[in-house]
Amino acid sequence: MKIKLAPMTDGDIDEVLEIEKLSFPSPWSKRLFLNELANPNSNIVLARDDTDTLLGFVCFWIVADETHILNIAVHPKFRRQGIAKRLLTHVLESAKNKGISYFALEVRNRNQAAIEFYKGFGFKAVGVRKGYYADTGEDAILMELEIKGQTNVSS
Repeated sequence: MKIKLAPMTDGDIDEVLEIEKLSFPSPWSKRLFLNELANPNSNIVLARDDTDTLLGFVCFWIVADETHILNIAVHPKFRRQGIAKRLLTHVLESAKNKGISYFALEVRNRNQAAIEFYKGFGFKAVGVRKGYYADTGEDAILMELEIKGQTNVSS
């Protein structure tokens, strides 16, 4: 499958919200996505196929010399087809091209599939944020990646 990446616009909000609701127990609201679109530090990149179907998205901040990955989701019908890998690779390569080599994210401590996915890119668990997720009180694992002199960031 050919995957096209493009920045999110206001017109994409309903499609993004659908994937968000299918992917997370406490999905982000429309207002939160609109705030992200207005935030100069925030980037939301969409993955679409040849028919322009939205497959997934990633939201990340670039602040000073670091990148923080806030949200990555793929529609359940299209999971396990390399879409999340393509999105995360895009984030890492885009930031590295801007001279940024430090990346951070939080992931639910029970989301072993996501933890293993990030480890495949070289992320390491460096701490726990107790009670981070307000909806369940679940802890978050803080994961970090620092790329030094690598030429290929994909797993």
